[in-house]
Amino acid sequence: MSHKAGFVSIIGKPNVGKSTLMNALVGEKLSIITPKAQTTRHRILGIVNEEDYQIVFSDTPGIIKPRYGLQDSMMNSVKGALTDADLILFVTDINEQHDENDVLEKITHTSIPMIVLINKIDNATQEQVDEKVAYWQEQLKPKHIFAISALHQYNLDGILNTVLDYVPEHAPFYDKEDLTDRNLRFFVSEIIREKIFNNYQKEIPYSTEVIITAFKEEENITRISAEIIVERDSQKNILIGKGGSSLKKVGMEARKDMEKFLGQKVFLETFVKVLPDWRSKKNYLKSFGYDQ
Repeated sequence: MSHKAGFVSIIGKPNVGKSTLMNALVGEKLSIITPKAQTTRHRILGIVNEEDYQIVFSDTPGIIKPRYGLQDSMMNSVKGALTDADLILFVTDINEQHDENDVLEKITHTSIPMIVLINKIDNATQEQVDEKVAYWQEQLKPKHIFAISALHQYNLDGILNTVLDYVPEHAPFYDKEDLTDRNLRFFVSEIIREKIFNNYQKEIPYSTEVIITAFKEEENITRISAEIIVERDSQKNILIGKGGSSLKKVGMEARKDMEKFLGQKVFLETFVKVLPDWRSKKNYLKSFGYDQ
């Protein structure tokens, strides 16, 4: 029996629904989702396996003009996803009004086949959808355009079938049991980061990194220690909150999600550490797993 396998990169601006889309296509919550922009920092692979094919989806950080080292690294991971893909899924939002030049300059010169997905059409009129379809047809001349709702999984079946047309015949790149290339420590750290994004405002989520310092699986419980890195003492105080209340709330919410994800009880302890200006320092970024 012939077998197909290939790489499909999900590209677009922040907050257009790339992570929601990948989670829906893979059938598992691999990428964290918050209402805030720039939640995704790493390129995360989600693998769809069937007997006769393997599709490796890449969720990527939203395309922005980088202002410091961390954002440079995020855009490097987008660049990597654009070079090794068999197909690009370019996700845009039906309501997007902002300048799209930074996206267009990244993707208009690629020879990789592209499908445009116009997301969040739940409350859109047919006229709005037609207008956006015409706009993106003119701008990118993609192979296909789909109007979808990733959140409500509307029109996603058609995407998977169309994607398969562009996936070459190849042996699987990953074990057929694999859902992703990331380990459990990575997902546990992302769960904590998601709770920070949901519970804090302004610069706190963007100045925070989460490092898992201990991950010990026992028969009935997993014991996890995490360091939450911030850039300033004032951020540390806000993160901890009065009497530790804010950090305790983050820990409780994270622990519940970890128990669902790992399928057993979790003991979680968190510590906050200040590393001044870590987002702009190459040695810190490298040690935290960001490409330079």
